[in-house]
Amino acid sequence: MEGKATFILAATMVLKVTLIVTYLNLGLRADFLGQWAKAYIIAWPIAAATAYLVMPMARGFMTQVVILIDGEA
Repeated sequence: MEGKATFILAATMVLKVTLIVTYLNLGLRADFLGQWAKAYIIAWPIAAATAYLVMPMARGFMTQVVILIDGEA
């Protein structure tokens, strides 16, 4: 389940970011969807690999933060 969540998180984040950045860079023009799709296809594998590497560290960090806040050992 954890791998699926990371996959969906990465896909959703890349979709939103590439859509916004492509729009800001190009505006709505005839080839907008093609240019956005190209950006998405390039960015998604990079984001997915990064998410798989970073998520365990981020979870560990957040666990430590929660322990500090809650005062549990």
